[in-house]
Amino acid sequence: MAKSILIVDDDRTIRSFISLILKEQGYEVDEAENGSKALELIKSGSYELVITDLKMPGMSGIELMKEGRKIIPGAKWIIITAYGSINNAVEAMKLGATDYLSKPFSSPDELRHVVARVVKDTESEQRINLLTEELGKNFPSVDKIFLGKKMADIKKLVTDVAPTTATVLITGQSGTGKELIAKSIHQMSPRKSKPFIAVHCAALSETLLESELFGHEKGAFTGAASLRKGRFELADTGTLFLDEIGEISQTIQVKLLRVIQERTFERVGGHRPISVDVRIITSTNRDLKNEVDEGRFREDLYYRLNVFPVKLPALIERPEAILPLAEYFLARYSAEFGKKVSGFTEDALELLKSYHWPGNIRELQNVIERAVILAGNEIDAHHLKLDVPQDGELALTKDKALKSIERDTIVKTLSETGGNRKKTADILGISLRTLQYRIKEYGL
Repeated sequence: MAKSILIVDDDRTIRSFISLILKEQGYEVDEAENGSKALELIKSGSYELVITDLKMPGMSGIELMKEGRKIIPGAKWIIITAYGSINNAVEAMKLGATDYLSKPFSSPDELRHVVARVVKDTESEQRINLLTEELGKNFPSVDKIFLGKKMADIKKLVTDVAPTTATVLITGQSGTGKELIAKSIHQMSPRKSKPFIAVHCAALSETLLESELFGHEKGAFTGAASLRKGRFELADTGTLFLDEIGEISQTIQVKLLRVIQERTFERVGGHRPISVDVRIITSTNRDLKNEVDEGRFREDLYYRLNVFPVKLPALIERPEAILPLAEYFLARYSAEFGKKVSGFTEDALELLKSYHWPGNIRELQNVIERAVILAGNEIDAHHLKLDVPQDGELALTKDKALKSIERDTIVKTLSETGGNRKKTADILGISLRTLQYRIKEYGL
């Protein structure tokens, strides 16, 4: 809900009607009978939304909006205009109004729906701004992200592609930091002050994913009570990251191909083309070329996405990064949980170095987060809750050893969670789909 809404109208009946309806919805509401009084309130208060009549004695709604936006540039504006004066409303929206209402109102629901839609868009923008701030606060430094010889080439690729608008396809095992690399590309690009919007494609059904990506019009389907902007619109002028792109259906593949080619789309249930300027980055732990050969992924979409490929190494391939990353996560979670954990014991350091990290960086992050919660002054080996392979296992070939460790880790974690696959996937730092695939592969 908005913190506070200001209603401006010289008609006391209209003001009272709007105020009553919105207070019933839980909003905090102030009223002003003219533009001058409204400006006084705007200077002394904090409003997320101003609803103002267009024509008032003295200062008009347009003039009020022009002055008010200088004081509260982040606020949204809804213009109230007389029935039949649509041209005035359109002009107001060109000048910065978010929406308009025609009076007399057809019903209280009309007012509720328009206000709810504007507030929801405001909240979406606030989440985007918070994400941008969080990237600045919680983003590992470049030397941490690209630590190790294997990542030197990745750093060069990221540095080269970031300033461009090229579509990037990031591949690698689950937990290797694909989203982190996508965020790095965004942060190094001219779009870094614009939205970075991530969509985890495997987590949504086809219907939900379509609505999530492209938005929907009011009444497009059961439950669509109001217009909703999709992630493409929210990411306009910024970056859209589509994680686990290999999981999307053929239907969504067709729609996505069109957006990439034409940079336009329609909301679900809509017919008006919407144009966006979005930089697209995708990721997958699948072999998309193989998916194309098997007929599960469109070849034309694959080549559109694979303009600039970046393949990330597994954490086990860059052992020099394990301890620095562990120290980074230690510092981060110590601060987050308000604990003073000074570091790792020698036993803990040895265990971190000897473990094979089947869940990669995400598993390392989860392990350190849990260890910070369990530890006192220092993190010891038993706080890490990790099993190191025995000598017999080390005698296996590297590939077999890794698979054996991965299988045993899954079995042990499933046992600890009572067979709860969702919790098991979260602990291991892998997607539920990947866990289910491994369970089937190992015949568990």
